[in-house]
Amino acid sequence: MRSGGTPSTPRDVPMARGLFLEDAASGFYGELVGAEADIVRLRDFDGQERAFPRNGLFLLDDEPVRLVAPQRAPTRSGEGGRVAPGRARSASGSFHVAGARARVARAGRIFVEGKHDAELVEKVWGHDLRIEGVVVELLDGADHLDDALRAFGPGPRRRVGVLLDHLVDRSKERRIADAVTAKYGNDALLVLGHPYVDVWQAVRPQRLGLQEWPTIPMGESWKHGILRHLGWPREEQADVARGWQRILGRVRDYRDLEPSVSGRVEELIDFVTAAPQ
Repeated sequence: MRSGGTPSTPRDVPMARGLFLEDAASGFYGELVGAEADIVRLRDFDGQERAFPRNGLFLLDDEPVRLVAPQRAPTRSGEGGRVAPGRARSASGSFHVAGARARVARAGRIFVEGKHDAELVEKVWGHDLRIEGVVVELLDGADHLDDALRAFGPGPRRRVGVLLDHLVDRSKERRIADAVTAKYGNDALLVLGHPYVDVWQAVRPQRLGLQEWPTIPMGESWKHGILRHLGWPREEQADVARGWQRILGRVRDYRDLEPSVSGRVEELIDFVTAAPQ
């Protein structure tokens, strides 16, 4: 449950296809795609469907709601009550293209530092990336960026966008970003980043019941310190991996991320897809 609790009387919301709801008990988030008797069905962005009791507690834009009988559909916009929901949107906020086939991969790429970065980008922007034909590749750390770019060979028609952690003034990442940008030019390369030590911090802390991410003492591994603060296992590398999956599981769409991260990813996608073909 979020810090501060939830109101004792949830708001009544008429059932309607296209509503995006989170089941309060399980955290499953998806579009309302059907209802039978006392059951409603939600479908997430990966196409997985789950059924929930219609009288259960749901969250709509983080507000607790109860589903009630649907209102009569209007005959035209603005008449007869609630206007029917519009087109479904993907986790990034773009319009979801149902049944669309992935585009052949572009020459350009987006590089991210590691596996967790890639998994977060895939969860929120995977639909958009497949539609646009943009491939995401791992660097395994900012120190490998120059080697990866040398092997790839960026150019105006082979643009590369890069997302780095801790891209702040006088940081190692800033020195690397400035060096490769000077080497390849602004028409071929765009290096953006966020101020956080780790991409875990891209997730709004409220999704974990926190008011803010805790400060980890110098000398302690940041990830292990976070797991300690949350009271989660941290002894083995597998514990770290499971901890990240629990955090990632709380991300429903771009609204659960800090704008300093989601905005940068959108910029990188726009940069790569704007390359001359």
